[in-house]
Amino acid sequence: MNGRFWARHAWTGALEHDVLIEVAGGRITALRPSAAPGDAVVLDGLVLPGLANGHSHAFHRALRGATQAGSGTFWTWRETMYRVAAALTPDRYLRLARSVYAEMALAGITCVGEFHYLHHAPGGVAYGDPNAMGEALIEAAEQAGIRITLLDACYLSSGFGLPPDETQLRFSDGSADAWAERVSALKDRDHARVGAAVHSVRAVPAAGLGVVARWAEERRAPIHAHVSEQPAENEACLEAYGVTPTRLLADHGVLGPRATAVHATHLTPEDIALLGGSATTVCMCPTTERDLADGIGPARDVQEAGSPLSLGSDSQAVIDLFEEARAMELNERLRTRRRGHWTAAALLRAATADGHASLGWPDAGRIEVGAFADLVTVSLDSVRTAGPSHGPETAIFAATSADVTDVVAGGRVIVRHGVHRLVPDVPGALREAVAGAVA
Repeated sequence: MNGRFWARHAWTGALEHDVLIEVAGGRITALRPSAAPGDAVVLDGLVLPGLANGHSHAFHRALRGATQAGSGTFWTWRETMYRVAAALTPDRYLRLARSVYAEMALAGITCVGEFHYLHHAPGGVAYGDPNAMGEALIEAAEQAGIRITLLDACYLSSGFGLPPDETQLRFSDGSADAWAERVSALKDRDHARVGAAVHSVRAVPAAGLGVVARWAEERRAPIHAHVSEQPAENEACLEAYGVTPTRLLADHGVLGPRATAVHATHLTPEDIALLGGSATTVCMCPTTERDLADGIGPARDVQEAGSPLSLGSDSQAVIDLFEEARAMELNERLRTRRRGHWTAAALLRAATADGHASLGWPDAGRIEVGAFADLVTVSLDSVRTAGPSHGPETAIFAATSADVTDVVAGGRVIVRHGVHRLVPDVPGALREAVAGAVA
């Protein structure tokens, strides 16, 4: 996509003003500060790089508002989630994911990492196209105008040494080799890349971890895994294998610069050293982690050990990367009773450049020549953002997704003045799709 955009204020690693951004082939070809807008599309606010949602389960959006009543734990929440999973078909999932990805676009997200494990029909029977559910997600992203990394998850057991239960049969390919054969039929395309995922060490026996890791290594693809989200997972892993989940993943070649550990909430000092020493990204999902009462992960510690950080909306309790970013800082303040663990610029990097890199799009998440032309405009005139500051501090510590006015993805305007151009009535699409998902 070609075009010219003019940003009154733009974050290019520093705050610049009156910036003319020229685009060809979906990438930025020139940046000209202190320029007149001319015939360019005016982006009147603070323009940031496109946001990367590093960890999403799209179908969990159907649970919003339904699981917040009463009390419980992660495990009781999971039972409700399984009931939604049991009802989805490829067509229903396409409609639901399309509306969820449109909601993400309205929030400034230009790329999503979809951690996908809902593969088969009820009972584990393969669809005519064994990747029908994954293809529905790839198509949904295209219809919503954003990029996707489909992180196809291997999921084989309900616990250490236990077969999948009735709902989990939809998740399982029967063996890691069968998973690899199925996922190999998925192909990258302009807006989509295919990566691998280990659902968790609970769901993939140790013998299968290496199969998933080798598949990703051969393709130079991202590989993600849920890691130590719950203390019970750590305890069961120690009982089964005598090591922590992080050590088990390290011993089977899963960790490394193309790997991402999601949550990483309950880590030992050795776990932190393994993640950091291998340059494994850690994806924090604070709004989900607090919604499910999972705990506060050691984000500062893993970053200091060498792990880049990314951010995800996970269960879609909310879809707001600004909230995820500030929650990571504010959680750390509560944990340590000290302020200022990250600058706004560092938090923004987790939501942009490092998030895109963890999803296999290292040339996104920056406003610079050669990068994808992903531009997100944050209003500086709302009740949350009005004031003298025009920098990333306002976006990270005051703005919400409701302050996003315009979104350009790969040079294409997909949101203008708060309206999605491809899905004009996103709330209506969500209402209809969620009703279909829970019917």
